[in-house]
Amino acid sequence: MPRITIGLGGVLIVLGLISYIATAFVSWTALIPAILGAVILVSGIVGLKNLKLGVHIALVVAVLGILGTTMNVMQLGALLAGEAERPAAVITSTITFVLLIVYVVLGIRSFMVARRWKASEA
Repeated sequence: MPRITIGLGGVLIVLGLISYIATAFVSWTALIPAILGAVILVSGIVGLKNLKLGVHIALVVAVLGILGTTMNVMQLGALLAGEAERPAAVITSTITFVLLIVYVVLGIRSFMVARRWKASEA
């Protein structure tokens, strides 16, 4: 899980930087995925030394990121209709939302497997 966490952090950083460049450096909010990615990446590095702590922090950040991007994701219909006010924000938020949802699902599955493995040892 720590390697997946580090990978996700890197992808989010790249996504945030691409968004910031694509919006012509106008809005610093385009960097939000990069900020989330940096925190998740650092959590993944922590997770290499202390698995529980690093991955738990990353999952909390991911859930907060999911909650934070939901508002823009809800505007996906307006984007598809060509009526979105900030199409780049909707696209970036949707990509971030999907990546974070997948990560949270993987994290929960990893905890379930670890718990089963630990229970089978006892």
